[in-house]
Amino acid sequence: MNGLSKGIRKVEIALKWDPSPMGQHPSDLDIVAATYLAGDPYGDPAYVVHFDSRSPDGTIYLNRDSKDGKGFGWDEVMTAELERLDSRYARVVVGVVIQQQRSTLRTFVGVINPAFRIREGYTVLAEDDFGGVLGATAATIAEFVREPSGGWTFHPGVQGFEDDPVTFTRTMGSARQP
Repeated sequence: MNGLSKGIRKVEIALKWDPSPMGQHPSDLDIVAATYLAGDPYGDPAYVVHFDSRSPDGTIYLNRDSKDGKGFGWDEVMTAELERLDSRYARVVVGVVIQQQRSTLRTFVGVINPAFRIREGYTVLAEDDFGGVLGATAATIAEFVREPSGGWTFHPGVQGFEDDPVTFTRTMGSARQP
């Protein structure tokens, strides 16, 4: 980041997938974001934003939620207004989790055409199709880190997890593996 850059300010995280074939249970993917305090940036999340929730200060919120991938274009969209996030937060980790329904375990290989896009304004920061984590039930897709100057930097990367949604939200912010 140079002296004129304010870093990442406001990002949109978008997720899409195609509906399940007739007769199969719908695929339900969710975007989740976890915030971490400066005093413990790799510990437990201070709070987690997902469907039916938003950050306490309104800086991270879900704009669109889908339970079956039948939307047009991007099925789920989350906004994170990083420039408004209180200075006590040092990291925001964003992930995608597949809701597990019935007794059948669903991984990304069982979801038709899953993909995500992260952008700031019109600038696309990352796009991927989960091809590297097909056996996972959840994945982190981005990390935003507050710099000493107060600005935010973006660290892309998809890392798969084989956890249920509750466990994933507790462990998604552990130190990222290279």
